[in-house]
Amino acid sequence: MKVSTVDIKIWGIGWVLGMGHLIPQPIIKQPTFKKDTINILKNGAVADGLTLNTKSIQKSIDDCSLQGGGVVNIPTGLWLTGPIKLKSNVNLHLEANAVLLFTKDFNQYSLVQGNWEGIPAWRNQSPISGTDLQNIAITGCGIIDGNGDAWRMIKKDKLTDAEWKEKVKNGGVLSADGKTWYPSEKSIKGSQTKHPGKIESGKTAKDYEDIKDYLRPNLLVLTNCNNVLLEDFTIENSPAWTTHTLMTNNLIVRNITVKNPWNAQNSDGIDVESCKNVLIENSRFDVGDDGICIKSGRDEEGRKRGVPTENVIVRNNIVYHAHGGFVIGSEMSGGAKNIWVSDCSFIGTDIGLRFKTTRGRGGIVENIHIKNITMTNIQFDAILFDMYYMAKDPKDGQGDPTIQTYPVTDATPQFKNFDIENVVVNGAKRGIFMRGLPEMNIKNIQMKNMTIQASSGIECTEAQNISISNLTLLTSNTDTIIWIDNSSHISFNNLKYPANTKNLFSLTGPKTKAIIVSNTEKTNTNELIKFGSGVPKDAITFSK
Repeated sequence: MKVSTVDIKIWGIGWVLGMGHLIPQPIIKQPTFKKDTINILKNGAVADGLTLNTKSIQKSIDDCSLQGGGVVNIPTGLWLTGPIKLKSNVNLHLEANAVLLFTKDFNQYSLVQGNWEGIPAWRNQSPISGTDLQNIAITGCGIIDGNGDAWRMIKKDKLTDAEWKEKVKNGGVLSADGKTWYPSEKSIKGSQTKHPGKIESGKTAKDYEDIKDYLRPNLLVLTNCNNVLLEDFTIENSPAWTTHTLMTNNLIVRNITVKNPWNAQNSDGIDVESCKNVLIENSRFDVGDDGICIKSGRDEEGRKRGVPTENVIVRNNIVYHAHGGFVIGSEMSGGAKNIWVSDCSFIGTDIGLRFKTTRGRGGIVENIHIKNITMTNIQFDAILFDMYYMAKDPKDGQGDPTIQTYPVTDATPQFKNFDIENVVVNGAKRGIFMRGLPEMNIKNIQMKNMTIQASSGIECTEAQNISISNLTLLTSNTDTIIWIDNSSHISFNNLKYPANTKNLFSLTGPKTKAIIVSNTEKTNTNELIKFGSGVPKDAITFSK
């Protein structure tokens, strides 16, 4: 059991040079706790998998906090419980082979005012929650199981025939077309309700009772807390997001394992929303949605809150199945800045590095520093910047959205000032995809020292000041390696690509200009450049 105090100076020094200027590093203080320990057995807990231990566990937490804090010990065994609330100065410690299993009895979960995808909303009470707390921890090598299979709807085509038959046999309700399973009539009604759970003036929890089962809880939610340690445990089978930290500062997440079924809807691994001074390290994520995700609120509500996620270190993590390995967005309306990601592996994720937003979000994402990333078997894009997330997601294969130019307002999102280096990708559908807005291009992206093996190469539209150097791009499809549309001031230095390529560059769009290619072999391709209508011949130049 680790309860020592350390000051963590991330990145090795007190200041970091990023995008040409010095950025102060976060210093994160690990919480400490009194040695006093309360074992939940003292308050009558029974590890038979049948007894509901909510009162015993909660009393242990409450007593520990009232006595000035310490450790609440969950010993080896299977402990069935309803939702519990953490308290200040308490370390909830799960011994090895301790399983904290949350009941599938929905009546144990009250409707409470919370937050869902960046907007205030009524939700079922989270299995583990804490609000306005100081100096808290969950530690130990035990397991937290949210029993999420009981809450989540699921489509027939995401199960085997045997799994589907078993699901239907055990209860629940089917959609009218018989292709989706829901846990109850309340759940299916919620799926048909516009803005389900959204907090509205004059409405109370009773007004949402008829769709209660649809309002799935996030498994672990910490709101407005300070000095938090999450270490060593496994957290799995979440009803919705697995770990959600909201407006929480000085957060250390170390050596945890997050597991959800690949088909678990909305089962993000960790969502860090409007938080400051965060370290996520040496952890493993295998989930049904995004793996490690940075957020800061959605649309007008997020801009009104106006709290960015900043000073974040993500290092030495592995993400297995997930929609994205490391993700920013799409709810990033309060902004995100000063984030360092290093020495991470993404194995079999849909997308590797995923940065997504859309019109209406607003918010500025800037000063993002990424290095030493390994990816294998990426299903879609290895690196993706997409500012049309809600219109079309490229992995859906639905084509491009209609392009229009809108006025720039506070609802216009921005992606700028990223540097990405030392990336190796062994297998992806596409290497790099960048899609900005005509009124707000993606800007100031530096990528260097990358080797990417993918089916196709690079697509870049509505981007400015993009620098790519020392890139080896090995594509199985050599029809067009790099497509650039309505983008300017794009440079490639020391670009390597397959021999006998049919076409190296395809340039389209009237705004495409100032493409500079240096130290790159020009004779390995049958057609060096394809010019679209209206693109001048001097839009691209080659130099040694």
